[in-house]
Amino acid sequence: MLKILPRLIAALVGFSCLSAGVWQLERERAGLTIEQTRVGETPVTVYRPAAGAAAPAVVITHGFAGSRQLMEAYALTLARAGYVAVSLDFEGHGRNPTPMSGDVTSVDGTTQILMREIGRVTDFALALPAADGRVALLGHSMASDIIVRQAIADPRVAATVTVSMFSEAVTAEAPRNLLMVAGEWEGFLRQDALRNLRLAEPSAEEGATVGDPAAGTARRAAVAPAVEHVGVLYSATALSEARAWLDTVFGRESNGPVSATGGAIALVLFGIVVLAWPLSGALPHGGTVPSAPSLKTFVAAVLIPAAATPVLLSFVDTRFLSVLVADYLAAHLLVYGVLTIGVLKWYGIDIGRVSWIAGLVLAGYGIFVFGGALDRYVISFWPIEPRFPIIAAVAVGALAYMLGDSLVTEGGHAALWRVIVARAAFLASLGAAVALDFERLFFLLMIIPVIVVFFTIFGLVGGWVGRSTGSPSAAGIGLGLLLAWAIGLSFPMFAAAS
Repeated sequence: MLKILPRLIAALVGFSCLSAGVWQLERERAGLTIEQTRVGETPVTVYRPAAGAAAPAVVITHGFAGSRQLMEAYALTLARAGYVAVSLDFEGHGRNPTPMSGDVTSVDGTTQILMREIGRVTDFALALPAADGRVALLGHSMASDIIVRQAIADPRVAATVTVSMFSEAVTAEAPRNLLMVAGEWEGFLRQDALRNLRLAEPSAEEGATVGDPAAGTARRAAVAPAVEHVGVLYSATALSEARAWLDTVFGRESNGPVSATGGAIALVLFGIVVLAWPLSGALPHGGTVPSAPSLKTFVAAVLIPAAATPVLLSFVDTRFLSVLVADYLAAHLLVYGVLTIGVLKWYGIDIGRVSWIAGLVLAGYGIFVFGGALDRYVISFWPIEPRFPIIAAVAVGALAYMLGDSLVTEGGHAALWRVIVARAAFLASLGAAVALDFERLFFLLMIIPVIVVFFTIFGLVGGWVGRSTGSPSAAGIGLGLLLAWAIGLSFPMFAAAS
């Protein structure tokens, strides 16, 4: 009983956190009508009050590798304030089946294509019965530059709200009524916002509002305290700034709390992770634990793949998938994993007997339980049909890499410093790959935080599975499938323009 008690306590804590978080998140939807539809091929979600007078529409756009869910705190906040919030998945992102195209490095390429997509959704938003004929644009990161350019081109746009903006299109007069919000820890983006503010008023400082909303010349640079590039999406300050700015421009008044859902999301995900520990104890103990690598073997198994993989792949054309740089990442994972397993095999360490059931249960828990929560509250985590072949192709490399990683880290039994060194070496290897071909692979830098989060959360869960089953390979299989799923959904689909 004493051995079971900690797992029972963990199960109670996990379930309580999960339940409390879901209750808070669902409460934010109360009183709203939330409808899924499409504008052509573009998936759109419309948030509006269940009852009330017609109101301005706000078209909400996400950043690179994002989706509608990532912007939901803004959509809920504005809908609860009476606005008609229309959120979309850009081409190549989320559940949009149309791949991105054009030149991603040129303003005349992909940017123009995405601007036209925003234009089509703006037409749709203005035609909604609940819309009163006025419209604003709101966008994060990559989308901030796109909405600035679209607002300049479209005279119907009365206000532009940018979050974590970098844009060279801003002038002293355009776009109309521009709010720029950046996180306190986004130093470069804060400086760019201040630069753009001073185009209109050279002596202005952060937090100042200049110009006249009635004339369309208002401008403000605001700072959300203690947040970075993702945290700013859930910052109560950032959400309040966006709502207050639109109220000022449209002559409205809102009060009450904003939908700062970040804490509740963290509670849900924490609960799911904690629940994984007691659940892992119910898995069958059917594996065979390989010998622990000696220090010499560990160093060789870490350094050789990390150094050799980017060099070897620099001679290979890895463009075989219709998705930005995920094909290279799949190849990197495969070569890295094969080299790791080969080095370990050379030193007499085998994979051992595989606990397939435990591995598949781990993958299923990550994809359907943790991933289900992500898909509803955070970011798109369920693939549309064109993404399944991408996931399958990435899985070949991801399984090889995670099997090698599970042996190096002894399926959760290794000292913490070994786990950190092994995974830091992999990230350094990706960094070296980017340095060797920066023009093509710089998008890999944007996915590194996702991989760090993956290692932090699922590396912990995989360790529990490995220790409970006695099979490091079970963790390798489960994490490999889950990593392939995450990568296959994270990178935008892309097709070269014809």
